Amino acid sequence: MKTKVAIIGTVGLPAKYGGFETLAAHLVEELSEIYDFTVYCSSKKYNKEERAENWKGAKLKYLPLDANGIQSIPYDTLSIFHALFTSDVLLVLGVAGAWILPFVKLFTTKKIIISIDGIEWKRDKWPLAAKLYLWWAEKLAVRFSHIDISDNESIQDYTSLRYKTISRVIEYGADHTKVNLKPTKEDLDKYPFLSGEYVVKVCRIEPENHVHTILKVFSELPEKKLVLVGNWNNSQYGKELKQKYSDFKNIDLLDPIYNQEAIDLIRGNAALYIHGHSAGGTNPSLVEAMFLGLPIISNGVSYNRTTTEHKAYYFSDEYELKNIITNLTQENLQDCAIQMKKIAERRYTWKKIAKKYSHLIEETFVSERKIKVYPLISELDKNILGKYNVEHLKNIKLFNESNKTI
Repeated sequence: MKTKVAIIGTVGLPAKYGGFETLAAHLVEELSEIYDFTVYCSSKKYNKEERAENWKGAKLKYLPLDANGIQSIPYDTLSIFHALFTSDVLLVLGVAGAWILPFVKLFTTKKIIISIDGIEWKRDKWPLAAKLYLWWAEKLAVRFSHIDISDNESIQDYTSLRYKTISRVIEYGADHTKVNLKPTKEDLDKYPFLSGEYVVKVCRIEPENHVHTILKVFSELPEKKLVLVGNWNNSQYGKELKQKYSDFKNIDLLDPIYNQEAIDLIRGNAALYIHGHSAGGTNPSLVEAMFLGLPIISNGVSYNRTTTEHKAYYFSDEYELKNIITNLTQENLQDCAIQMKKIAERRYTWKKIAKKYSHLIEETFVSERKIKVYPLISELDKNILGKYNVEHLKNIKLFNESNKTI
């Protein structure tokens, strides 16, 4: 019989929302012949006509709660509880429901794999109470899972420093993007900017994505065209920015586009991609832009540098961003685009990502405990180590203790 795997923490399938949903979709597509998947879905995001019982071999289970925001806590909790009766392995995407994991591990034999989804508690969008809960939930997620996943080596550094165990790095795939799309006459009528040169950015409109910084810079560069796609009406921050910058002729502010071909048409024909995210790990929109072969200007935080292998262009403030945009040559852009495409083809394909997840699912049945960063010998009494002239092993530094800027 197939191992039964529950995927918990997504809005649902078919994917039409974000990174976790895309991940769930490709795991089902790549691995459904090996595993019996159940994917938990939010009925708030799928009307009755859209709620199928199965999707490409996976069973779909609907819950009457939102998968995001404060409702993500009961949503994930109920999903985990239900999965205890139907599945062998719980693949939990995000830490919202992690408070229940100690009970799962204590009273059941179910295997738990959890993706902590970057350092969620550091995001600026959360109020203090939410930050505290997420900080605590992250600790429970790492401690009471059989395997925890980081989507970026910089997040792995963070978890090993905080928890002294080694998380597994699995990024996101990007080869689902549609490359080399050419605009039709209808496309040009709908999006006139496709006929010229422009810079593009796609993101949720949140302060930590530095949308305000990017808009301000382009408002001062009238000769440069910016197309920015996002959920402007979901927050006061987004509404104020849209009102402030809508009248600039060189700035196009588009509402969210969920059709893959349409968004790839807009991204793939751009001259440059700007990635402003300053929180999280490996961001799906960034690796998708890399796979589309776009040159990248990115916020210079460690996550983005790791994702792009330090071969993109990086900024930390308005001055640096404006300076980069003003001084980049066509040769710079071409070289960067080639590097980004090579990295994406080598690292960010769904077959490789799915294979890593499959290995982890199998490992949960044979591994007894998590791998510690410190070797066991360092836990011996100092006098015993001294007897054999290896006292230095008591104070071994972590492999990544030099990286504390996350």
